[in-house]
Amino acid sequence: MLHLAFEKAVRWNLISRNVCETVDPPRAKHYEIQPLNQEQIQRFLAAAVGHRSEALFVLALATGMRRGEIMALKWQDIDLSTGLLQVRRVLTHMPAKLNGKGGYVEAEPKTERSRRSIVIAPFALDKLKEHRVRQLEAKLKAGSIWKENDLVFCSSVGGHLHTSRDIFTQFKKLLKEAGLPDIRFHDLRHSSATMFLALGTHPKVVQEMLGHSQIAMTLDIYSHVLPTMQVEAVNKLDSVLRGKYIGFAVS
Repeated sequence: MLHLAFEKAVRWNLISRNVCETVDPPRAKHYEIQPLNQEQIQRFLAAAVGHRSEALFVLALATGMRRGEIMALKWQDIDLSTGLLQVRRVLTHMPAKLNGKGGYVEAEPKTERSRRSIVIAPFALDKLKEHRVRQLEAKLKAGSIWKENDLVFCSSVGGHLHTSRDIFTQFKKLLKEAGLPDIRFHDLRHSSATMFLALGTHPKVVQEMLGHSQIAMTLDIYSHVLPTMQVEAVNKLDSVLRGKYIGFAVS
């Protein structure tokens, strides 16, 4: 951020040089991802059945969407007939000292790649439809105090969910109930990506679903899955060379 600010100042002739050019930036801290495996995912989903945020957790696993993207999701972004979802905005928490009142603020996705279309798995789509019915019932119950924001996931009166109370705390409770490791909510995103890659999905497709700006980022984060994919690919190639695999036609 400082580098960009000083670079702009140089172009405006406010300063003669960008002093950030001579600074060695700190190394990015590497977090070891902790994705859930297939058996753990099934246990987590079983624990989430009937939970008021079941559809939220299912959607996180089915799409790999970021927390801020899920919290900002609106019904207008989802075509329930085709199962196509549009990621158009993110929700961030603004400290009061920055805008005088604080609270949640909707913003543009951080990169152009983050604005994307995602096809929702039928299982997750069914959960969303069930969630929609329950939300309409809650809206009727709330009556005049309902705040219409068109949010897919909202409070009992239509407002934004509270990140800690409504998402993180509930997520941790479900993990404990299912007897699973204490992972971060963001690890659901990693679980989704790992699952797609393990199922043989092309990394380029996974990159587009996650909204990574470069495929190198996808390959770097999920390099632990690639060796298994390579073994499968080599086995198929071996079958082709031996004349035992009919998977494509050459014209």
